[in-house]
This record gives sequence, structure tokens and C-alpha cells, in this order.
Amino acid sequence: MAAALAVVVAAVAVLLAVAVVVTGGSGEAAAGKGPVIYIFGDSMSDVGNNNYLLLSLAKSDYPWYGIDYASGFPTGRFTNGRTIGDIMADKFGVPPPPPFLSLYMTDDEVLGGVNFASGGAGLLNETGIYFVQYLSFDHQISSFERIKNAMIGKIGKKAAEEVVNGAIFQVGLGSNDYINNFLRPFMADGIVYTHDEFIGLLMETMDRQLTRMYDLGARNVWFSGLAPLGCIPSQRVLSGDGGCLDDVNGYALQFNAAAGNLLEGLNGKLPGARMALSDCYSVVMDLIDHPQKHGFKTSHTSCCDVDTTVGGLCLPTAQLCDDRTAFVFWDAYHTSDAANQVIADRLYADMVSAGAVQRKGNTTIIVGASPSTTYAAPPPKS
Repeated sequence: MAAALAVVVAAVAVLLAVAVVVTGGSGEAAAGKGPVIYIFGDSMSDVGNNNYLLLSLAKSDYPWYGIDYASGFPTGRFTNGRTIGDIMADKFGVPPPPPFLSLYMTDDEVLGGVNFASGGAGLLNETGIYFVQYLSFDHQISSFERIKNAMIGKIGKKAAEEVVNGAIFQVGLGSNDYINNFLRPFMADGIVYTHDEFIGLLMETMDRQLTRMYDLGARNVWFSGLAPLGCIPSQRVLSGDGGCLDDVNGYALQFNAAAGNLLEGLNGKLPGARMALSDCYSVVMDLIDHPQKHGFKTSHTSCCDVDTTVGGLCLPTAQLCDDRTAFVFWDAYHTSDAANQVIADRLYADMVSAGAVQRKGNTTIIVGASPSTTYAAPPPKS
């Protein structure tokens, strides 16, 4: 409990710092109504980048995906509706950042938030290699560098630097380094390294990558800790009794502890860096252990019943559950739109309870700046 509280406090500290940076300057979104948000990640955050990669085997452009999104059609999101990043952006009063591969570097959209996430990506470049085409984290960082250079071409170096310094960087990676790498018997990393050695490799890689992001101007980084990976449907089916894999959950907890220490170390050595770990583990575990408390009925299997299917995705032949809002998991790997709403609400509530964010009527006030920054909340969905 103390460790979880420490993580939340650290995350709030980052957001307080972000509030100071984005207030009233060019760090605000192009529309002037909210912060610029850059998203880096894997399939949990992908909003369509992989759809632009012709050879990618990690796509979710199947009919059932997007069934509960505004359009009702597949968007490249690996869920039935919105990602957690979509919902958090909505709470801050900005549109979901568009996929990087949908943009031309001459577009004015390069001045706002961008989503670089790619299904199959991990911290390590070898992670996801059997998906053929994807944007690795290193590739995502290079893509962000292209965006920054495009910004410099439009508004000049000083203004572009201010925007980047004041932006929120959301990073959600690491799950695939386990699920699609270390735990796969045909991948070398699980054979070559002990888990302690593998953690060391991941932290060494993260250190280099986050330092590179810092050198490109990132100051406010919110790194999403791993969820209880041993409890996702694709892992439960390996247990023999349908229960969670305790050893895999232990790996996730060990990763989170090491990542938290790394981020704290980076804050100490990189001037102006404000990096923190968000505690996704306890939020998701609470959903899994107590689904009824959050309005769900099922948390051990997927809505489209593909836990044992190769790929674990909801293909057109899959039979959907009768009530998609009753399931925590949409497919064998990804949470449902309804679960993403609960997770985002919990993270946002933590910010509010800690005083980092206040809601007054239809406005969101990010506390900690002088004067406090007020963003108009988006209109309610009809």
C-alpha cells in the first residue's frame, strides 16, 4: 500500500510540474484549450499507426473492433471502443492525438499532440519482430524527432522547444517485452537471460531511450507501470486451472519497482526532468479481483471468447458476448472500452484527490500554476 501511494504521489508531482510549464505559454495545444500530449506505446495505445504498415501482422482492422467507438467502425484501436489515452485526452479537453503515420510533416497538426504507439512494440527492438512491421520504441522516438523538426520549420526553434518542454509525454511499454518476447519459448531473450538479467537489459534500454527523449526536449514523462500480466486471458489459459500466473505477475511487479527507481534516478541527473511511474498494476488488479464493484460481471475471460485462439484477437468469426460492458477484457490481451473508462477515471480521480486537478462545473483546472490554468471541458457526448 505504501509503495502504491508513493507511486501516485510521484505521478501527481509530475502533473503539478506539467501544470506550471503549460500555463499561458506556447506549451498549450494549438487550439489553446489544453496541453499538448504525446503518446508512445504498444497496442494498448495504438490508434491506427499499424494500419499504415502494409506488412504488419499486428493490426486490429477487423469488423468487431471499433464497434463501440463513435464511428462504429475499426480505427486501428485494439479494443471495441476507446483507449485509455483517448479518455484521458478527453478529460483534459483535447482531442485524441492522431496517429503519427496519418500526418504529413507539412500539416498544421504537427503543432499539436501526436500518437506514436504501435501494436507489437516493446522497449527492446527485437520484441515484436515476428509481427514483421511495427514502430519500435526507438522508431517512435525518431518519429517524434521528425515531428519536432517539422514544428521548428513552422514556428521556429525557440517556440517549438517551448511546446515540447511543456508537453505531457505518456509512455506505455514493456508488456510485449514479456508477453511477446521473454515468455515465448522461441524467442532468444528468454533463453539467454535470467529474469534479473532481463530486467537489467530493459532498464539499461529505458535509460538510453528516455535520456534521448529528454535530449529532444521531453521534460514531463508519465510512464505507465505494467498491469498484472499473469491475469490477462491469454496467460490464464496457461495455468491449467484458469487462475492468474503468479510468477508472471511477480515479473511485472519487479519491472515496476525497477522502472520507478530508474525514473527517480533520471530526475536526479537530468536538470528539469519530471518523470514518474503511474500505478496501473493496482488499478487493473482491483478490476480483476472485484469486477462487480465496478459494474462488471466477468474479468477472467474475454468478451469474444478468443483466449485460446492463435493471435487472441476478435476476428470476424468470433462470437461476441451479449453485454460488452460486463467484461473487463475485450480480447485475450486488451481491456474493453468500459474497463478503459474505469481505469482512466481512477487515474484522473487520483489526480483530483491529490489536488493536481480540480473540476469546477464544465472546466478542468490544473492546479499548481500561477495563475492556475483553466481548460474548458469538452461538451458531453450525445
